[in-house]
Amino acid sequence: MNILQTALSGVVVIETVPYSDRRGSFSRYYCERELAVVIGDRRIVQINHSRTTAVGAVRGMHYQRHPRSEMKLVRCIRGRVWDVAVDLRVGSPTFLQWHAEELAPENARMLVIPEGCAHGFQVLESDSELLYLHTAFYAPEAEGGVSCNEPRIGISWPLPVTDLSLRDSSHPPLSAIFPGIVV
Repeated sequence: MNILQTALSGVVVIETVPYSDRRGSFSRYYCERELAVVIGDRRIVQINHSRTTAVGAVRGMHYQRHPRSEMKLVRCIRGRVWDVAVDLRVGSPTFLQWHAEELAPENARMLVIPEGCAHGFQVLESDSELLYLHTAFYAPEAEGGVSCNEPRIGISWPLPVTDLSLRDSSHPPLSAIFPGIVV
């Protein structure tokens, strides 16, 4: 596995090196030893799978508040998505900045989104599926979200946003004095 730093502290891209032969291929999706520099003393406690059918659909931007903050490791296992992390951490030098990666099985990349960052994605190919590894259990009382079209963030989505859930379309705009979230 290759670990690539991004401009946002803690947001990294993991490149998986698949092994291929005439029969097909094999990829290691997670290795605690190889990812120790990224994961630290956290442990994976939950794995989720999502399938989104419509091209242009956006899921996000979601996060969990302290003390239920979570790191997510996100990989596309079918289709293609534009995966986005937004820095919402109080005092961060990259506060309200975002980083995106195209994830697809063919590029064997995984995006790591640390605590204090919101996460979302846009579907670029129908019937796209994501696998999420989480370092904290889902806690509905700690969930938060930011509009995918928040002007203070300015995410450049590759396609028009065509489908949002009621929850995701209901996130209020960030106030001018939004301080960020505590990790």
